[in-house]
Amino acid sequence: MSTNLLERKPKNMKELKPYLARVEKINELEPKFQALSDEELQAKTAEFRSRLDEGESIDDLTAEAFATVREAAVRVLGMRHFDVQLLGGLVLKKGNVGEMATGEGKTLVASLPAYLYALEGKGTHIITVNDYLAQRDKELIGQIHEFLGLSVGLNVSGLSSSQKKNAYLCDITYGVGNEFGFDYLRDNMVQSLDQKVQRPYHFAIIDEVDSVLIDEARTPLIIAGKDQAAGRLYQVCSRVIAGFTQDEEFTFDPETKVANFTDDGISKCERIFGIPNLFDLEHSTLFHALLQALRARMLFERDVDYIVDDSQIKLVDMNTGRVMEGRSLSDGLHQAIEAKEGLANSDENKTYASITVQDYYRMYPTLSGMTGTAKTEEKELFQVYGMDVIQIPTNKPNQRTDLPDQVFMTQQAKNDFLLEEIRSRYEKGQPMLIGTTSILQSEEMARILDEGGVPYHLLNAKSVEQEAHLIAMAGQVGRVTIATNMAGRGTDIILGEGAAERGGLHVLGTERNESKRIDNQLRGRSGRQGDPGSTQYVLSLEDYLLTRFAPDELERMRPKLKSDENGLVTSSNVHKLVETAQRISEGMQYQVREYNLKLEWVLNQQRQIVYELRNNILETDDILTFVDKQTANVPWEMIDTYLQVDAAPEEIDLKPLEDNLNRILLSDVTLAGQQVETEDDVKELVEPAWEEHKERFFSFAENEQVLASVRGLAVVVVDNVWKSHLDTMQQLKEGIGMRQYQQEDPIQLFEKEGYSLFESSFSQLTFELASRTAGLMERKIADQNKQESKERTI
Repeated sequence: MSTNLLERKPKNMKELKPYLARVEKINELEPKFQALSDEELQAKTAEFRSRLDEGESIDDLTAEAFATVREAAVRVLGMRHFDVQLLGGLVLKKGNVGEMATGEGKTLVASLPAYLYALEGKGTHIITVNDYLAQRDKELIGQIHEFLGLSVGLNVSGLSSSQKKNAYLCDITYGVGNEFGFDYLRDNMVQSLDQKVQRPYHFAIIDEVDSVLIDEARTPLIIAGKDQAAGRLYQVCSRVIAGFTQDEEFTFDPETKVANFTDDGISKCERIFGIPNLFDLEHSTLFHALLQALRARMLFERDVDYIVDDSQIKLVDMNTGRVMEGRSLSDGLHQAIEAKEGLANSDENKTYASITVQDYYRMYPTLSGMTGTAKTEEKELFQVYGMDVIQIPTNKPNQRTDLPDQVFMTQQAKNDFLLEEIRSRYEKGQPMLIGTTSILQSEEMARILDEGGVPYHLLNAKSVEQEAHLIAMAGQVGRVTIATNMAGRGTDIILGEGAAERGGLHVLGTERNESKRIDNQLRGRSGRQGDPGSTQYVLSLEDYLLTRFAPDELERMRPKLKSDENGLVTSSNVHKLVETAQRISEGMQYQVREYNLKLEWVLNQQRQIVYELRNNILETDDILTFVDKQTANVPWEMIDTYLQVDAAPEEIDLKPLEDNLNRILLSDVTLAGQQVETEDDVKELVEPAWEEHKERFFSFAENEQVLASVRGLAVVVVDNVWKSHLDTMQQLKEGIGMRQYQQEDPIQLFEKEGYSLFESSFSQLTFELASRTAGLMERKIADQNKQESKERTI
């Protein structure tokens, strides 16, 4: 390989060394596999599977399997894996992240480990960032696997349950990450096992892994439904917050967009509502509504973030300025804005099921990924997902030139420079990609070029197919393309004829991003596969990154900065300022992800318990024994709880306890008026009724109709209690951050109080299960008695 790679001496040669011998082995096998007929090559799949059945491991088969895929790719697609692509495939096979530059053929790389793991018959998932790429890759690379006898499926939104099930049963399944996650949540909401579409997780390859596991990790996957809003509460809280003053009753940080109550504000809320402690669990709904009212006031501005149209709140996309029809905010925030504007409350979006991106992907026994930029996030990828980031050398030496940043004093000076720079390169025919951080900024760039008379192509509100086409064409001579930095991700920009002689693709960044990794992604568009190219960022001191994340440093440094007649800052320390702002931004984003992940760890433990319980209900062959075991302690816990008072048992009114016990028993018990001196006396009175209850309960063991009803009822009980618990935990999560003002660790508090809430919810679940199954059976017994009476009368 190898010699070429060795001669170039990659910086991480020591890291790559274990993989190089495998690449050599695959290369040695190539002549042998080239000599095979199509039928003999295709027969390798059955041979490999047989060897796995006989005890060999996928590690034993790696070199031969990779050689098989390489030869199949040549015959089916006319594409031969480069040595660096074999190297990338080996990195993925080990469950790591392969960092490969744009244009190095990551899609073809995935074909190697996907085939290897698919031989085990447990399914391989190849995850992309949108439906278009999933379908494109499935139709292209899928031909290799189908030639070798594997089944290839596509999982996208809009498929029926049976279509999804078939896609998951395939040896290799392409799809979008969110859709896999939503299918997992939906599978844990089904009413019967045959409605599930997924099978146990095995191996996944994530394309653009940093986008999926880092950028998208801030937003959990949520399945929500409509619930009637507590309209009166939101209206009252809105009026209360309207009378609060910033820096007295609450604080607001415009940088982090965080609004919180001060100690005085909390005390004022407690006085207004007449409660001793706003943080008590019993007041979590009130605190949640107050906090949402504060956020509605401070974070959302009318005619900027939303408009009022026909007595409805309609959200506005801040980047496009367009109304987002049909979209609403969840967890009461939308209702808080309605209350702020004096409108009637609409139904609230309530969470039915949720999971974080991190917790979802950690369910895969082996997880791997590819991207052009991951090294900057290698610490997080290892800590959260256990994946190392291995940099893969390019197939040809990189010829791209990264020019130093140009920083201007004002936005106007920056715009003037951009126009002249673009016009100059356009006139000599050099293709250009102008990267912007938002759709709003891309439209502003288009306006500047319109006024300057420079023709361009704008990627704005296009479908992903059109977006990919426009990005692919960005390398043609004389073409100017304006796009957001993420637009067309996964699509190569190939230089047109004559473009290389004009310097190749020039990438021009109009603003630094909040993460250096995204800056590098934009740079990586240029210099594909050894092509010539260049990149440069053009900034101003008025850019969002500096004004939001380093305003104090900027103000201190501004008077000392020197500039030329064009407004270009000539002081070298300005670049350090930009780096500082970016580091602060990256640090804040990491802290948010880390904090949320620690909170979600608590909920994830609870989710696993509830989902396991739910699956056991669906899977058990003896639903009555299962329900009996779950509810066996309910009557005794009720007695213990009820008698935990200072008074002696003989002085306690036992009628309420009697009523509650009779809700869960199929045989009546009488406690009121009975002579009892101890808790054991009460239990002794209940014991005969409990034994009779169990006898009647199991008398339905052969009644298929009742068994099906009990199973369905048990699932409904679990779902209802879990949904209510999720809502309570969300309210707890929002209030827990405020405890820092009381010098308490919010993570530990959330874990402690979350555990207490879960115990309470689980206790409620077992009581509801006992009560509702007893009610079901009582109705069946009553029906039987009625039928027997009718027959005797006849």
